[in-house]
Amino acid sequence: MNVTMKTPPVVSPQEWEAARQELLGEEKRLTRARDALAAKRRRMPWLAVEKEYAFEGPEGRVSLLDLFQGRRQLILYRAFFEPVVYGWPDHACRGCSMVADHVGHLAHLNARDTTLVFASRAPQPEIEQVKARMGWTMPWYTITDDFDADFGVDEWHGTNAFIRDGDRVFRTYFINARGDEALGSTWSYLDMTALGRQEEWEDSPNDYPKTPPYEWWNWHDAYDDAAPAPEWVAQTQRGTQAQPG
Repeated sequence: MNVTMKTPPVVSPQEWEAARQELLGEEKRLTRARDALAAKRRRMPWLAVEKEYAFEGPEGRVSLLDLFQGRRQLILYRAFFEPVVYGWPDHACRGCSMVADHVGHLAHLNARDTTLVFASRAPQPEIEQVKARMGWTMPWYTITDDFDADFGVDEWHGTNAFIRDGDRVFRTYFINARGDEALGSTWSYLDMTALGRQEEWEDSPNDYPKTPPYEWWNWHDAYDDAAPAPEWVAQTQRGTQAQPG
């Protein structure tokens, strides 16, 4: 059955641009509100992780500290992939699979001293099989103890953020349910971490690492370069001046 939609009016180019500018003002206010919320997130108190946790990875048994892979921050997504999940063993949870499909190239997160990993109850052979079948490349570990129950992800999916100071690990943030839907991009993941995007415009505590915005961006296979290309720095500066945030 065809349903007639009540669509918005068709207007002149001038009227359309006026409507766009009005909406743009609201969108900018929303962006500023998100920035302010992220600034509060960077000031969240830290919770020391005193308990030892063990995971199984492709190379064997590892600790929570090992999951950082030597970097300062860790984002850990608990994906539902185990025998009780619909689709086992060919598929993980449909929602978790959508999250996995949206994960970008990890080199950009790594360039901000941040590691992203997935963790599930599934054994490693099944994890490797589903990764290969679905074309996923993120590190994916097997939970072997009470980590999921202790960090709010035993009954549902969720994303925890951690930071380390030497060998000490701290939980800095947690989000689940619809909050996970906004994740997947480098920027949304960095916004949930204790250090944020680490850019000069951010409202962060004193002494937090900061660099100019845009300049640190690179092709994912070129982050080993010693410094940003001068041509790229000049281009970002011209763009910032022409289109201020």
